[in-house]
Amino acid sequence: MKSQPVGSLEDALLSKVDLRHQQISQTVDEVQRVVHRLTTEISHQDVRFQAVPYSDTYNVNIKVLAPSQFLITVPLRGLAGYREVREQRWRYYTLQGTRLPCPLRDPEGLQQWLATEQFTKSMWQWHETDVNIEGDIVPAKVLQVFRKLVDNAIRTCHLSGKVSLLANRSAVWVAVETSTCQVELELVPMVEISNTWSEKAQWPPCLKRWPNPKKVECIKSFGFNLLASSSYHWQLGFQQAERVLLQQLDEDGGCRRRCLQVMRQLKEDVWCPGKRPVLTSYHLQTVLFWTCEKYPHPKDWQVLSTGLLRLVRKLHKCVSQRFLKHYFVRKSNLLRSANASQLDLVAQKLAFFLKNPQVSLP
Repeated sequence: MKSQPVGSLEDALLSKVDLRHQQISQTVDEVQRVVHRLTTEISHQDVRFQAVPYSDTYNVNIKVLAPSQFLITVPLRGLAGYREVREQRWRYYTLQGTRLPCPLRDPEGLQQWLATEQFTKSMWQWHETDVNIEGDIVPAKVLQVFRKLVDNAIRTCHLSGKVSLLANRSAVWVAVETSTCQVELELVPMVEISNTWSEKAQWPPCLKRWPNPKKVECIKSFGFNLLASSSYHWQLGFQQAERVLLQQLDEDGGCRRRCLQVMRQLKEDVWCPGKRPVLTSYHLQTVLFWTCEKYPHPKDWQVLSTGLLRLVRKLHKCVSQRFLKHYFVRKSNLLRSANASQLDLVAQKLAFFLKNPQVSLP
């Protein structure tokens, strides 16, 4: 495609954005059929894991990080009545349950411990040693159980020709053959915490004009999630809150969502292509939230090219500094574990784009 100035991006890119949406929608439909089938079988084998429902519209359990990389959250059953607790004890155990001479490190940023005593109601299965050590529900133990269940379900559902469990991963990843391409899914067990907002999420700070207080109250009412994605600590997630923020972005007639779609297209085609990109759609979404907070007025989001350049400047700053704060837990850096050399390469491409805002797509 011929290079065009940023003012013509609407003509050059929006058709590609719409095509991408159609292709992704088809892939999501195929993926969620497979995931629903697998997790239904897993739920039959172990009642602690719920089936991921199939949805004709939006599926909150499926997050598209890149065209060939999805995050699938698998709800857990039998843990209700969550309450925050102040940590008053050290942990002295290995993942095998043996004693340690020194305590494990405390959780940081987006992480926390999770004990069965934090729930007023918990099924007896959560007290079993296959997932529990000294009263703690241990993510690595949950993943170990879950991995075996996924492996069994692939065979039981006769999906071995279509789905394969990926080895040498600390998390549970599967590859799925769709009608157009192979996609990789990270399947993450998730505890849903409803009607309670995490104490670690000190959001919003005072004197912020976006979103308005009524929306903030609504967003917090959805609660948060705890994801089994590391060894000892559960990771905080805010999928429902983020979904509501995205849905209500352009109630004033702005072009915020369109700016995000165009930036995502450029990221995937030009700045950061590939099967396992160093930047995902989640990073771009976070950049958008921060930019909306800085520019809260409707007049700031009337022109697509202006809004896009504003987002790209923020993205370039974050990538160059290798620092992108999580929107809700602001002590956490989303780029902390990212490959530094890959980030530097992306920063160079972003700088080139900002210096000469033209686009040439394959």
